[in-house]
Amino acid sequence: MVKRFGIFFIGILFLLTGCNRNKIFDKIRDLNDRAWPKNQTVEFRFRISDTHPGYDFSYLIRNSILYKYYNLYLSCSLEDTLGNVLETKLSNYDLFDAKTGKPLGDGLGDLFDHKFPLFTDYHFNNPGAYRLEVTQYMREDTLREIMSVGLMVKKSIAR
Repeated sequence: MVKRFGIFFIGILFLLTGCNRNKIFDKIRDLNDRAWPKNQTVEFRFRISDTHPGYDFSYLIRNSILYKYYNLYLSCSLEDTLGNVLETKLSNYDLFDAKTGKPLGDGLGDLFDHKFPLFTDYHFNNPGAYRLEVTQYMREDTLREIMSVGLMVKKSIAR
C-alpha cells in the first residue's frame, strides 16, 4: 500500500512539474486598496535567453464581485533592453457576462481570477532583458475593485 502511494505521489509530482517547464515568467503585482489609478503603470521585467521558440503572453487579473463594469481595457508596451518599443496593444477583456452580469473566470467567494491572452507565438530577435508595462485604459481616473495584475510568459507549444 505504501509503495503504491509512493509511485502515485511521484507520478503526480512529474505531472505537475512537467506542465510548467515551458513557463519562463509568472509574476503577480497586487494593487493597493483595491484600486488602479489611470496613471499607475504596472511593470514586469523578464529575460529571454532562447530566441528560437515563440512565446505566449497572458495577463492574470484578479477582481472582486464589486467591480462595476463588465469589461476591462488594458494597454501595454513591450520594450527591449535599450528601451525600444517592440509592440503596443490595447485589449478589451470581459470580466462579467454583459447580458446576465454573471462573473466570469475562476472564483472563490467574491474574488475572481482571469487569464487572458495577450501575444501568441511572439518571436524575439535577440536574447536579453525585456520590459512590459501595463496600464488600465478605462474612463475612470481610479478603477476600483481590481486587486492584482499579473503576467505569464511561456514558450509556445509547437503547432
